Amino acid sequence: MSSFTGVLMGMGNPLLDISVEVSDDTLFTKYDVKLDSAILAEEKHQPLYKELVDNHSPQYIAGGATQNSIRVAQWMLKEKESCAFMGCIGNDEFGEKLEKCAAADGVVTHYMKDESTPTGTCAVLVKDGERSLIANLAAANNFKQSHLETDKAKEIYEAAKFYYIAGFFLTVSVESLEVIGEHAVANDKPFCLNLSAPFIIDFFGDNVAKAMEYADFLFCNESEAEAYGKKHYDLGADDLKEVALKIAALPKKNEKRPRTVIFTQGSKSTLVACNGVVTEYAVDPLAKELLVDTNGAGDAFVGGFLSKLVKGGSTEEGVKAGHWSARYIIQQSGCTLPTACTYEA
Repeated sequence: MSSFTGVLMGMGNPLLDISVEVSDDTLFTKYDVKLDSAILAEEKHQPLYKELVDNHSPQYIAGGATQNSIRVAQWMLKEKESCAFMGCIGNDEFGEKLEKCAAADGVVTHYMKDESTPTGTCAVLVKDGERSLIANLAAANNFKQSHLETDKAKEIYEAAKFYYIAGFFLTVSVESLEVIGEHAVANDKPFCLNLSAPFIIDFFGDNVAKAMEYADFLFCNESEAEAYGKKHYDLGADDLKEVALKIAALPKKNEKRPRTVIFTQGSKSTLVACNGVVTEYAVDPLAKELLVDTNGAGDAFVGGFLSKLVKGGSTEEGVKAGHWSARYIIQQSGCTLPTACTYEA
């Protein structure tokens, strides 16, 4: 196996998306799922996966928030094996699908394999372009810090120059995040974090606080920003600029770098806070009839942004690339990359 010579490493929950487009609310009602939400599967959701496979001819897509962003960054960078990803999968057919998909996208993977637990899946219900995610982590939930002690893992994270971890991983192995975070701090390498979903903020606050100390770049969308502002500062949806500034000013381990906070807001302007200043970047609107599926839009934005960051680009260049990649992804079904990247900037 050749040594890793890329620049960006992601670590997270690899999931195989089982994606279905639905025309009514039957499945949402049956399984108590809200439109445009992201949740972890409970006992009541378990039959949903079989129902989708048996009755709805689903599309299978390599997923998981961090892996999506890494795949998009790799696609934007165009140079094979620029990005690597680690997470835990089962030793099964779905795991093989994930490996093949990542390899086809040019991403180097070093999966931990759990012999006794199936590969994680995520039910994706798409209705009128909006999506709901129900994640059954399974093997993804079993990633262990010990995997980072393998020779290949050390080679990857020591060679990488930038790191990205989505907040969903905070439910799995904060210890592993801290290993990568400490390496990033000790070597003055940028560490990027995403808050990922309101439930992470609401129910895993201590883990978020630990991870935040390492974050040189912090991403989230408006609902996550609102949840954070409400929980910590008693601020609401109208105060997101203030929330961004407050998060940017939180203590951090690497004091050589200011924290940059990026809030995406769908078709509304993206907010960026750094060094006490908030900048707004307008989003070029997409005609409604061109919108296929918002699943993966936030992940794609991060992937585009990171593709510029790792090349020494400015925050503005990163946001522009992120807007472009998100716009591309929402015109596809799921976080899929059917054509070569044509972005030039």
